[in-house]
Amino acid sequence: MIDKPDIDERTLAAEVAAAWSVHVTELAFMPVGLDGHAWAYRVETSDGRRCFLKVRRGDFAPAAVLLPRFLRAQGLRQVVAPLDLPEGGAGRGFGDYRLLLYPFHDGGSLWGRGLTDCQWIEYGEFLGRLHRVTPSAEVTAVLPAETYRSSAGERLRTLGGQAATSEVLDDFWDRYGAALHRLAETVDELASRVTRGRHVICHADIHPGNLIADGDGPLHVVDWDAPILAPRERDLMFVYSADFGDHPINGRRAELFREGYGALEPDPVLLSYYRSERRLDDVAVFLGSILSPEASAEARANDLHWLTRIAEAVADPGYAP
Repeated sequence: MIDKPDIDERTLAAEVAAAWSVHVTELAFMPVGLDGHAWAYRVETSDGRRCFLKVRRGDFAPAAVLLPRFLRAQGLRQVVAPLDLPEGGAGRGFGDYRLLLYPFHDGGSLWGRGLTDCQWIEYGEFLGRLHRVTPSAEVTAVLPAETYRSSAGERLRTLGGQAATSEVLDDFWDRYGAALHRLAETVDELASRVTRGRHVICHADIHPGNLIADGDGPLHVVDWDAPILAPRERDLMFVYSADFGDHPINGRRAELFREGYGALEPDPVLLSYYRSERRLDDVAVFLGSILSPEASAEARANDLHWLTRIAEAVADPGYAP
């Protein structure tokens, strides 16, 4: 989120210091991410360390803590897992919020600058290894499983009625509402046609914005907030799509990715379903954020930018899911 939460930062810094037994010298808000219930801060300590603090309204999913630790133990070094509290566990309560502290990795996300050739190979290697991991019984118990029943269409229909009468969104809805309703119909139609593939562990949001690297250095995979057991296409749709990042896949990058991942032939219907459902879900999220009375003008403008980007793509006569 680009809007700060209603939290006193001195109190927050003191809570982090007490919880993780560190001396916090700086707490800096980071306007990153599009999750309306989560916020990020950079934490600097007196011993020169930097950490990444995630603040969530409400609880983190159990898998957000358990799965990264499990994957690190399986040798997937790219996974960024939360730091333990001195007394054990990882999450810390803070009023209506929960806190997780992570190692901080330099370089920033690869959304804007794209992956180098070596990183495309590593991207493939990482996803290939992730999809081959057999989850433990404990991990399986906390991971949701794919059902192909999306709530995004119903949310769109509800929010569309509000958007049509909103001063902020009425012109947008007049222009794009019909195309977005067609997208909801497309998602339903594709869901009825999918061949239900073998379930593997999926990150479920592994686009370049959640890949961190310093220059041509190794990848660090962040944001394990909503993993799922699903066909591998749930992750591969971020690879085989032009929607995620400013330097999407092309023929050469596909070869590099396959070099790392191994032989694969993604199911085209599953890829189309996941790409379309993700667009529809993002539309519903952005509509809800823009219509929220708590949103600032800056946040609304940012969300409208991303919403319009999706709507223009969907409304294009040549659009294909």
